[in-house]
Amino acid sequence: MSSEHPFDDLNILIKTMPTASAEAVAAVRARDAQLTKPPGALGRLEEIVEHLAAWQGKESPTIERPTVVVFAGNHGVTAQGVSPFPSSVTEQMLKNFSAGGAAVNQICATWGAGLKVFELALQIPTKDFCEAPAMEARECAGTVAFGMEAIAGGADLLAFGEMGIGNTTSAAAIYHALYGGAAADWVGRGTGLDDAGLQRKISAVERAVALHKPELTDPWEVLRRLGGREIAAMAGGILAARMERIPVLLDGYVACAAAAILHAIDPSTLDHCLAGHRSPEGAHGEVLRRFGKKPLLDLGMRLGEGSGAALAMGIVKAAVACHRDMATFSSAGVDNKA
Repeated sequence: MSSEHPFDDLNILIKTMPTASAEAVAAVRARDAQLTKPPGALGRLEEIVEHLAAWQGKESPTIERPTVVVFAGNHGVTAQGVSPFPSSVTEQMLKNFSAGGAAVNQICATWGAGLKVFELALQIPTKDFCEAPAMEARECAGTVAFGMEAIAGGADLLAFGEMGIGNTTSAAAIYHALYGGAAADWVGRGTGLDDAGLQRKISAVERAVALHKPELTDPWEVLRRLGGREIAAMAGGILAARMERIPVLLDGYVACAAAAILHAIDPSTLDHCLAGHRSPEGAHGEVLRRFGKKPLLDLGMRLGEGSGAALAMGIVKAAVACHRDMATFSSAGVDNKA
């Protein structure tokens, strides 16, 4: 990253993003027309295959190395009493991931997906953004770059998840800064706040956005002032996936705060993404509406960890299997329509 303007390199990269392959989509549609089913009978499964083909640039898309990447960070805003759990839980949950004991471990194992977990300086929380910017500019840009590097390994479908006590407050502040309205419109109960805790959380978001308001016209400034390291890393991962032509399944409320930063810079940065699920946390459904994305799942999940997007990987794998392995009218000896 350039030392004087650390986000300039990222802005330049966004201007060079690859676009979808119309040729791959045409090939998928041609094969789909020959499969032993009425046109459109598999509904959104057919759209999913077209999406994968467009962004992988393959006439026959593959899901051989689906991977969930989880980033963990701690937040200084927890000093405002915005979570019923202490920040020590972040590190404890990382040990749970490593031991295979978290929900996302079970979901990844079910679909044969890989799981990568990265700790982001847990012993040094971001600053309390009610008092100062959460991160310095170079720190934030460097964390975005770290997230970009973290996708290495040959994945052909990615989902990004997070762990970080206090990060739903950070996500709410990002949404409030980007989309306006009242802070209460974007704030949810997170890990189970009571009414008094919810009011503290709303107040923290209000005060933070008011404090930083003069600088919040640049989405990167929104990220560095109100975000967390895990949110910055997820933004980097989503951007790197685009550059590598890897489709992404967006997870829930916090993961979409990272996506919202990129969307605010250029809405087309999310064209390679599908919404894995809709979370009931905060106003996640409204965020997806602003993205123009319809979730694959709506199961009331609000765990984070990438768990909702990981679960949606099963649907994506089934869509690819149907397209790849179904018989054609010719091969099955079934009469096509006249």
